[in-house]
Amino acid sequence: MAKSDGCDYFKRASLFWIVTVTFAMGYYTCVVFVPEKIPFQSLGQFGTFSRHLVDNYAAIMYKGWLAAWAVHLFEAVVAWRVCSNKGINNTATRCLWFVQTFLFGFASLGMLLKYNPERRKQH
Repeated sequence: MAKSDGCDYFKRASLFWIVTVTFAMGYYTCVVFVPEKIPFQSLGQFGTFSRHLVDNYAAIMYKGWLAAWAVHLFEAVVAWRVCSNKGINNTATRCLWFVQTFLFGFASLGMLLKYNPERRKQH
């Protein structure tokens, strides 16, 4: 079997972060765009707080939603550059890192930053 030179290194984000970020961004999106579909009264104090934000700070919530996705996009671009710096030149692999980092943010970027292509595996 041929040895990999690291140009196709990819590691999936942990299931914990995938679920957490998906639910958090999904909830935030619903709060901003379709708050009438959320049963705030069933969510206890969190629902009360969310309802307060929707009622009093809708414009700020929308701007925060845009900022959150802008940060994820910035992290994805950084991931693309980090791939280049670490010798991950396979376009498909770089796209995987870009998409994963765009969707899950630092949960993905952190793993890429920790990757050290110089370190040798011990057998």
